[in-house]
Amino acid sequence: MTKPSSEADEPHSQVLRIPADQPLALESGLDLAPLQIAYQTYGALNAEKSNAVLICHALTGDQHVANEHPVTRKAGWWSNLIGPGKPVDTNRYFVICSNVLGGCMGTSGPANTNPAKGHAYGTEFPVITISDMVRAQARLIDHLGISRLLAVIGGSMGGMQVLAWASLFPDRVFAAMPIACAAKHSAQNIAFHEVGRQAVMADPDWRSGRYFEAGLRPVKGLSVARMGAHITYLSESALQRKFGRKFQDRSAPTFSFDADFQVESYLRYQGISFVERFDANSYLYLTRAMDYFDLAADNGGSLAAAFKGSKTRFCLVSFTSDWLFTTAESRQIVHALNANGASVSFVEIESDKGHDAFLLDEPVLYRTTRGFLDAAASSIGGRG
Repeated sequence: MTKPSSEADEPHSQVLRIPADQPLALESGLDLAPLQIAYQTYGALNAEKSNAVLICHALTGDQHVANEHPVTRKAGWWSNLIGPGKPVDTNRYFVICSNVLGGCMGTSGPANTNPAKGHAYGTEFPVITISDMVRAQARLIDHLGISRLLAVIGGSMGGMQVLAWASLFPDRVFAAMPIACAAKHSAQNIAFHEVGRQAVMADPDWRSGRYFEAGLRPVKGLSVARMGAHITYLSESALQRKFGRKFQDRSAPTFSFDADFQVESYLRYQGISFVERFDANSYLYLTRAMDYFDLAADNGGSLAAAFKGSKTRFCLVSFTSDWLFTTAESRQIVHALNANGASVSFVEIESDKGHDAFLLDEPVLYRTTRGFLDAAASSIGGRG
């Protein structure tokens, strides 16, 4: 398999390379230059450039949203939602998805080669935020010649980006669909992320983030981090329904520390498969970016102020069994939008699949997405 590090510098996707004389100003106060943004597009941009839909990916996603992944050879992570005739219809919309800043699939991040030093940035890469990711995406949208996006859609960390887009660039977003997310990362979620980061950094092969220079990767630490995180993406009922207490390829316990139970085997598989396509340092950077996200704090302590005067149409979606980003947190965003008299709809979907429901087969999500996009396209006087 192709290692994530090779995708970092020369990805199997379109690439926008922004020269060093056009730095990206980061929230930390540092400038990042040069800047590279890897992205995929689907469908065609219409003559009016009014049918562009930006998809924002979650923590462990990337730009390969509706095409075969170059590393895993699996279908795109949202190929059930995006494509010809699907809710995000590529016969009708021009769909864009970029790897986020700090990622490891072609957009500038810790796995990329630092041109000043000739080796991977590692932890010399500046710490970034969700807003930094969005400002980098805005550079891409500028490059594509699009002044206003028909819609921005994303779940989880992608939903955070949607909210940041609507707050930072309200005149450039006609419709916004944040799914399974919140306006700030909770203390519990920060705690889960810290456990994962500590697992990575406790791996001797992490080498203080300089593992590429030693020809190593902290696969054990990253695998454990993924196993722990994956539990939070599911619900207790989903785990019980899928695995219960069933044994893995045996009829009785081995009285050892082998993977006796199916759920143990499943988590180990998730961990092992993850390290084949993801960079450990990127995991540190992206989880930290989520931790720092607090839209109210960025706007004088008022979430309503983040959307003051917004003309953007919103559709928020939550799932009943999602305990990582709860319905109550989505309602807080709805209340803030209502306080501004914004156009907002809210859908809570009954599901026992947990946080990952937004990536799975959920017909209500499909109908909601199709209806919201159809209404947005119709209201601007075009069929896409």
